[in-house]
Amino acid sequence: MRPPIRRGIVRATAAVVAASGLLAGCALAPSVHPVQEQEFTTELAIPPLAPSRVVEGTRVFSLTAQEGTTSFLPGVETPTWGFDGPYLGPTLRAARGERVAVEVTNDLDEATSVHWHGMHLPAAMDGGPHQEVAPGATWRPTWTIDQPAATLWYHPHPHGATEEHVYRGLAGLFLLDDDASAAASLPSAYGVDDVPVVVQDKVLDDDGRLELDGAGEPGILGDVVMTNGTVGAYHDVTTERVRLRLLNGSTARTYELGFPDRGLDLVATDGGLLDAPVRLDRVRLAPGERAEVVVTMSPGETTRLHSFAADLGGVAASFAMGGKESFDVLELRAADELAPSPEPAWAPSRLAAADALRAKDATVERTFELADREINGRRMDMSRIDETVTVGETEIWTVRNAHPVPHSFHVHDVQFRVLDVDGDPPPAALAGPKDTIYLEPSRTYRLLLRFDDYTDPDVPYMYHCHMLRHEDEGMMGQLVVVEPGGSAGEIRTPAASHDTSDDAAHDTGQDAEHDTGDDADGTGRETGSGPRQVPGAGLEDGHGGHGG
Repeated sequence: MRPPIRRGIVRATAAVVAASGLLAGCALAPSVHPVQEQEFTTELAIPPLAPSRVVEGTRVFSLTAQEGTTSFLPGVETPTWGFDGPYLGPTLRAARGERVAVEVTNDLDEATSVHWHGMHLPAAMDGGPHQEVAPGATWRPTWTIDQPAATLWYHPHPHGATEEHVYRGLAGLFLLDDDASAAASLPSAYGVDDVPVVVQDKVLDDDGRLELDGAGEPGILGDVVMTNGTVGAYHDVTTERVRLRLLNGSTARTYELGFPDRGLDLVATDGGLLDAPVRLDRVRLAPGERAEVVVTMSPGETTRLHSFAADLGGVAASFAMGGKESFDVLELRAADELAPSPEPAWAPSRLAAADALRAKDATVERTFELADREINGRRMDMSRIDETVTVGETEIWTVRNAHPVPHSFHVHDVQFRVLDVDGDPPPAALAGPKDTIYLEPSRTYRLLLRFDDYTDPDVPYMYHCHMLRHEDEGMMGQLVVVEPGGSAGEIRTPAASHDTSDDAAHDTGQDAEHDTGDDADGTGRETGSGPRQVPGAGLEDGHGGHGG
């Protein structure tokens, strides 16, 4: 029987702020969470592409959550969880327009769920805390892929236990393709010059078991950093350019990724391709964020992807929250002869105009303030609907971190565009479609978004901090999407052990009946902060391209 993980409600902010009075801003402040140096002698593990079968026009995948053991360090067997294996899971891949189903079986001894992070799909298929899969049960969500090409991922989302389940190893990538990505001049051979890079950190005890520390902000900050579950990983490069699909798969640590000896071309953010490549020295990724970058190599050379000291903004005592560590992540080894690769380039998708978000179309505005473990002064309540959204309406969400610790913001079902930060245009790294964003304290972010296609007054989507301990401890809210003139209903939980596919909802965008099982007991519902009408004049235009 696995040992219990030490857990507890984090109340360390006051101590951190007190410490900051002595050391914040001091260049000599030591790192509280130093990362172990590694020798890069182990070939990078590449998650396999998940097999699938096509049944009556639906591409069907299967995933099984299970226990196992993994050798992160030589001679040490660490108990872990994974999908279809001991740690992490295979990479699912599908194209825009395909109908997909995923048969999710839970072989663990406790309930879990699988959330399709960044995916546009009906709320009943989302895999949030209302779609838990009981031990021994199988859940079969079904939906049609209808969004631009992107690097998405999947991970558990059980209420109060997301941090533990992700930390133990339940995560994987979900790659989407479309006409733009198929025709793009980008490295595209999966695992060769188009490489998944899932960066995570862990703490191992003396027996090699995973530890989850019971205190500290913003959560577990491990001293062992790994890529795709490989500690000290290298990848052999055989082409002039290599595309790295970066995912911050950690539960709390923010990375500032780049190369000490060269720049990189940012080609995509969370939700898909930018309008054009952007040359950067490094890219900051909070937990859950993704970026696709292209790196140019010369024959015979070696370089390392490095995580520089992360700029966490105006947090109290950055040195205590992972802002001081600097370490190597992945070594790239170029062959003596490299196959030619073209400069990154692509044309817009034929659906770019339909996907576009325009600020001038915004009719509703909402405000969200994150502080302590609350959003707008409230902790998560599984029976409460916090926001009611009308399908198809473009909205502006103003989001602010009022707490001097790292927070982030993730919205289910949509990809948003960052309109501005403190009234200024967003930096280049935030110019593409996003579903997760790091919130620097005391700064105001305005996000442009639209919930299309799917309505369900009873089954909510989530919005929350993606520092997973913060999420588990209540920094999360719920919204439902309704037809024009509609109102929120009573929260119900679709039966996770049944096939919850919903042809009508996918094909028409209308709400339909689901196999729901028992309704939730609680019926208390609130409208949250509520929408405000947006004045029609003076709004900036133009957030089109590939975002949806």
